[in-house]
Amino acid sequence: MNRHSCLLALAFCLPLAGCATTQSAPSAADPWERVNRSTYAFNDALDRAVLKPVAKGYRRFLPQPIRTGVTNFLTNLAYPTTIINDVLQLKLMDAVSDTTRLVINSTFGLAGIFDPASKANLPRNDEDFGQTLGRWGVPSGPYLMLPLLGPSTLRDTPSIYVDYLTDARHYIGDNKIGFAFTGISIIDRRARLIPAEQALEGAFDPYALIRNAFLDRREYEVRDGDVPEPDLDEDAWLKEESVAEPEQAPTGK
Repeated sequence: MNRHSCLLALAFCLPLAGCATTQSAPSAADPWERVNRSTYAFNDALDRAVLKPVAKGYRRFLPQPIRTGVTNFLTNLAYPTTIINDVLQLKLMDAVSDTTRLVINSTFGLAGIFDPASKANLPRNDEDFGQTLGRWGVPSGPYLMLPLLGPSTLRDTPSIYVDYLTDARHYIGDNKIGFAFTGISIIDRRARLIPAEQALEGAFDPYALIRNAFLDRREYEVRDGDVPEPDLDEDAWLKEESVAEPEQAPTGK
């Protein structure tokens, strides 16, 4: 996994790095930056105190094949969300492919613990209601850092509840089992991000890095990858940094 991919993965979940100590002027994409940074600090403190230690224990005591089976099972439960949003976006061929994938993994894959659909060359798509709204022209709106849930936008925040309604875990009759699945999902997702944490090491402003990576990811997902390549001109970036530095006073007599 390269550095950019790691950042996108991290941006999709809870903030994982230390809280930044600097704050820039609010941008058009992040007009509520002050509140967002406070929420980011809260999420980070909770992650360091509870979630990260539990995730490390999960990785330490459960072998990789078992963790992979857990991930596959949870992904299978959430896959109806992708199929429904395939249809809402009129991606009918993807809907057929994803439905076939769900049936194969739910039967031959023992409720999704195994992933025979991938061996059958059926791709794993990822769609949600926020992407559906974006596809039909709804703008993302301001960036939001949600307590416990992490990065989002004004468009995506209410979409979280819609996606919850289309997740199979929502229809588990026993609340204790449903809560257990939710807890395992959070721990599993957090554990899978531990190897990617080094992507944020040494970042001057982790908050801004996560925000920008998340917004780039969502744009990429809404457009199905049809986005212009980012400008990676490092020399131009260095020039902008030098312009921002104040000039030193002359030392001559």
